[in-house]
Amino acid sequence: MSMTVAVRRPVVLADALPRTVARDGALVLAAALLTAACAQISFPVPGSPVPVTGQTFAVLLTGAALGAHRGALGQLLYVALGLALPFYSDGASGPDVLFGATGGYLFGFILAGYAVGRMAEMRQDRTFTRAFPAFCVGQLIIFGIGVPWLAVSANLTPSEAISLGFTPFILGGIVKSTLAGLMLPGAWKLLGRR
Repeated sequence: MSMTVAVRRPVVLADALPRTVARDGALVLAAALLTAACAQISFPVPGSPVPVTGQTFAVLLTGAALGAHRGALGQLLYVALGLALPFYSDGASGPDVLFGATGGYLFGFILAGYAVGRMAEMRQDRTFTRAFPAFCVGQLIIFGIGVPWLAVSANLTPSEAISLGFTPFILGGIVKSTLAGLMLPGAWKLLGRR
């Protein structure tokens, strides 16, 4: 009698690990902590209340590596922990930050984590030519929520909000999408060699 064992291929990178509730919890916490660490990589943009940070890079990586639900939960946990701990950019914390000029970007992280994770579940993170556009979409989601929020909270016109909250970040967004677009397919190749 021959027995065959079905080997489940990982949908996202995190699925290469044995699935347990504890593992999923640890991965969600790791996503929040990585985002908090990357938030401390911060450079002010003259005239803008929005700094260039490493947060969006962490959102892209963790969303793709964890999938839609865990990616969104990791960012939700990051946003929630930042209410009490110095997790936001430059060690800031509290409701004043969350509901201030940059709060829309923080809420955008949650949706972008989900969207990038969903695209990764559809295998969009396996090659650079598919990952790069997926990561650009993730960043556009963040800006799509962050820029209008900035306009309302800072009493800016739409063109002022775009000028202060989007335009200075285009090059950095392309660089972050490129790096993530190289890293994720590289990780899949390494996993395939195992």
